[in-house]
Amino acid sequence: MLWDALTLQLGYNATLVTVGAALLGIAAGATGTFLFLGKRALVSDAISHATLPGVGLAFMVMVAVGGDGRALPGLLAGSALSAGAGLLCVSALTRRTRLSEDAAIGAVLSVFFGFGVVLLTVIQSMSAGRQAGLETFLLGATAGMLWNDAVVIAAGGALVLALTVLLRRPMTLVAFDPGYAAAGGMDVRRIELAMMGLALAVTVVGLKIVGLILIVALLIIPPVAARFWSERVTRVVALAGAIGGLSGYGGAAISATAPDLPTGPIIVLVAFALFLASLLAAPGRGVLAAWLRHRRHRRRVHLRQGLLALAQGQPIYEALTLRLLRRAGYVRADGVATEAGRAQAAKALLDERRWQILRGDPAHEAAAARYDGLTPPERWLTPDQIAELDRHLGPEAVT
Repeated sequence: MLWDALTLQLGYNATLVTVGAALLGIAAGATGTFLFLGKRALVSDAISHATLPGVGLAFMVMVAVGGDGRALPGLLAGSALSAGAGLLCVSALTRRTRLSEDAAIGAVLSVFFGFGVVLLTVIQSMSAGRQAGLETFLLGATAGMLWNDAVVIAAGGALVLALTVLLRRPMTLVAFDPGYAAAGGMDVRRIELAMMGLALAVTVVGLKIVGLILIVALLIIPPVAARFWSERVTRVVALAGAIGGLSGYGGAAISATAPDLPTGPIIVLVAFALFLASLLAAPGRGVLAAWLRHRRHRRRVHLRQGLLALAQGQPIYEALTLRLLRRAGYVRADGVATEAGRAQAAKALLDERRWQILRGDPAHEAAAARYDGLTPPERWLTPDQIAELDRHLGPEAVT
């Protein structure tokens, strides 16, 4: 069944949910990148929790005017207004009081969410609210998604993604260096509000699929995972969108094969699995790559120290050092240096003496700062500089 779900063959509703979740994930991953790079990930948490009162108030208003209180466009509009109010409260508290941003976020998050829970309790006591199912906006619910709902989610996600691409350059600059952006004539406050507005839009669009509590994960986990794979912002944005899309697509497909499992939490778990894979396997910043670099560096240190010990006639007691020297063909099984080993040992000792002279010469301070105890001087110095060092050493040291 999983293959059928992945290939969109499980029926009309499952296909709607899977495609909608994938589009939402792409928009959330790309948008959340700028919050992550700007170290403002907690703002998305405040925005998501501030949507709950808007959902409740929108339901009450639509019921009061005789409409369908569960109409998704109305609920999304109410949640957007409520989240916008929460975002403005965070901004006002940060700018006009001595509260730090995290304290303002905590205050707004708790107050708005508490007010929303009270409204849901009131709605449950209403005759029209007993079957409203508004609690599904907490963790998401897709079982009853209709074509109109999917169109709203898909269109909203596509619009957010287009705006993110359009504003990526100013948002990147503000995320990394708002002072430089302000000096360049940019309106930092408006760009920050645009960044928050995009996060707000993703949050509102994702309420039906992921829910207001878990949408934060879809905004933050894909950018964090993508950061392990690249140092360039454009690539991180693209990778975050891809990881978010895969999370939404895979999570919705898995949920479709097990109807008792909620879609939102499954999407978040898939996103976490992709994050874990990135953490372990990314070639530049992953744990495995870091371990391999450490292992290579450790072996280079042992080999270098072994060669220096051979050159100075010192005994070698470290088993790893001896094993590396034997593997490289520098010593025989009985520990006696081979001809190649003696040549490499002499070269290692010569390089060490060259670096000692270089470190004592202020004229070569920049080159000396690059010395790590392992790199041959030929990597950093010109032949003329090496010849000058050898003149200080004397012909007997070079030969």
